[in-house]
Amino acid sequence: MNILMLGPARPDLIRFLESHGDAVIVEEQGLVESSHRLQAADFLITYGYRHILKPNVLAFFPEGAINLDIPMLPWNRGADPNLRSFLEDTPKGVTIHCLEDGLDTGHVIAQAPVEMLTQDTLRTSYDRLQRKMEALFPGLWPATRSGQIEPAPQPAGGSYHALKDRQNVAHLLTNGRDTPVPKLIGRRKGAAAAPTADVETHHVSR
Repeated sequence: MNILMLGPARPDLIRFLESHGDAVIVEEQGLVESSHRLQAADFLITYGYRHILKPNVLAFFPEGAINLDIPMLPWNRGADPNLRSFLEDTPKGVTIHCLEDGLDTGHVIAQAPVEMLTQDTLRTSYDRLQRKMEALFPGLWPATRSGQIEPAPQPAGGSYHALKDRQNVAHLLTNGRDTPVPKLIGRRKGAAAAPTADVETHHVSR
């Protein structure tokens, strides 16, 4: 299978995919419908990709487009999910979900909560989320690849943040990415709507 991976190169994941006989093409730049990358790919994986995919691009992958995401959806869709999870004191974890015409709204393939430590900073907490994702994905890939997982709808509720919202909380990042998370916890609590169902949903196999 030819896999198009959008986002920064992830050597460990690339080696894993190649070990299953898949060919991986990595692209970090924005894609348009005419891109030759789309013509050659069978399956799409996005991970840390900073561009919004338009419907005409997603249409190339009706059965195989997933996002490896660091919020515990439906919480903290959009920008700065790790930061917002502390500011609003919402669930922390990672989600693998289907890509659709909506920002972080696709059906969930799998989720895993991540426990943070009191000595964490924004940087170390982000690294912790990345490690959890890269531990979660390999066990799910064979069934995802073969279409043996039935994704589940996201619960209602949760929260969303636009990139422009960062200016309202930038003053709280006293040491940038090395700001200790205890200084951030709950500083914007109540800013997000509560979901109507448990977000710690794991994949359901057919």
